[in-house]
Amino acid sequence: MPLLYLHRLHRPAAAAFAAVSLAALIGAAQAQQAPSQGAEVAPEFVASTQQWLDDAVARSQSSASLPLRMEVSVGSLDNRLRLAPCAHVEPYIPVGLKLWGRTRLGLRCTDGAVRWNVFLPVTVKAFGPAWVLRDNVVAGAVLTPNDAVEAEADWAADTSPVVADPGLWIGQTASRSLAAGQPLRQSMVKPAQVFPAGAQVRVVAEGPGFEVSSDAQALTPGVIGQMVRLRMDNGRMTTGIVQDLHTVRLSM
Repeated sequence: MPLLYLHRLHRPAAAAFAAVSLAALIGAAQAQQAPSQGAEVAPEFVASTQQWLDDAVARSQSSASLPLRMEVSVGSLDNRLRLAPCAHVEPYIPVGLKLWGRTRLGLRCTDGAVRWNVFLPVTVKAFGPAWVLRDNVVAGAVLTPNDAVEAEADWAADTSPVVADPGLWIGQTASRSLAAGQPLRQSMVKPAQVFPAGAQVRVVAEGPGFEVSSDAQALTPGVIGQMVRLRMDNGRMTTGIVQDLHTVRLSM
């Protein structure tokens, strides 16, 4: 199925919009047979629709944490649809959707004998820097700096955000089996377990002007940066934050 390609910084689609039927506008960049009674697209509709698309894609880009190269491809409707003539067609983003990844764009007739509303399949790509896996990684493996290389990737290809900061994935474990060429995303990594339940750990308690330490037994597995339950030597139960392979820190 042919696609009509649009880009935020360029306007090659404008010529394709001009002087064609509505079906050709929403169906493909090349001329096709229009639905019966299809209406001709007015020049002002061409300009307003192009401007609306430019603004919508720009808003999607501004929501990203880094400058991204945005691209939008608009698919086609079922060619069996028959749309009544319309003097004004209004594009809009359906409630609950956004111009990101595979989504939909709404088109509704606001000035015609018959009011209609249709949806176009839309794919929004957002290219930016990412960390891409060099090789396959098995589930549970600890990721090292050699496991990924910086490259451009489509941030919008998955709902899970890209992990652009290497400090957020180095030393983490793979949450599932990962394939070479995948950009690292938040759902792909999780904190590494550094000791199992039952391990003996050193507990450090600190307060204003003092620090004391003692031994304890971990009652739950220890993951750096997360809470762990402990049994102190005197039998008292407490919790603390895992600091490293052997240390749990308490706040007093």
